[in-house]
Amino acid sequence: MSEHSKPSDLIIRGQAVGQDGDGLIRLNDIWTAAGFTKNQRPGDWVRLPTTLKRIERVLELITGKSRNYTKADIVRVLKTRIGSGGGTYADVRLALDYAEYLNPKLAIEVKEVFLRYKAADPTLADEILERASPEANRWAGMRAMTRSNRNSYTLTLKTHGVAEKGYMNCTEAVYQALLGGKSYQLRAQRGLPPKTNLRDHMSIDELAYIMAAEALSAERIEEEARQGNIQCADASSIGAMAIKQAIEADRRNRQKPML
Repeated sequence: MSEHSKPSDLIIRGQAVGQDGDGLIRLNDIWTAAGFTKNQRPGDWVRLPTTLKRIERVLELITGKSRNYTKADIVRVLKTRIGSGGGTYADVRLALDYAEYLNPKLAIEVKEVFLRYKAADPTLADEILERASPEANRWAGMRAMTRSNRNSYTLTLKTHGVAEKGYMNCTEAVYQALLGGKSYQLRAQRGLPPKTNLRDHMSIDELAYIMAAEALSAERIEEEARQGNIQCADASSIGAMAIKQAIEADRRNRQKPML
């Protein structure tokens, strides 16, 4: 599903506020919510001496260092992206500072939404979906179902001795067999940043197929008493391949001319 058609977790004054794969907030969306205030764009704010001091304070909190910050340190709290979804992205503490710089009343609204988001307030998601399209509601429903099914799948893996990187290997086995690539390859194909949650960018059909693959894999692991990382990853690959073959067989059958 595209970034523009799925419901956002954060809505400020009717404006969807984007986040990147590292949880940084898109300041351009807060600027839009404030009403396109002149000379107060994210780039203008970042260059202010007071802002630089705030950035340094957040860096100190995150890194434990008081100076000599590397480029890798800095992009953990502030970064600029170009192209689709581009803009200035910042740590949530800096995003709140930026909102207050734009408008004190806006800052309170932003803080309230962030607090509800952090508390996993289910009414926040419901309010967002009320304004979303039917497609976005269907996608959100399927995403919730796959998340619940995923929890059952990982519990099965844990019960059968999967540990550490074994969970990742089992997931990659499902992606490889079902979608034709590992997670990093699929992200690259879709133009997604390295740490992006891949499932947040899948179609409704893809989510449904993965849910079926993980459910079938869990059944096989249970029935065959598979144990450990290798055996459970193998079972996951077999389960995902079975779903893949069923999908392909159905598609071939639909291509046959009707007599």
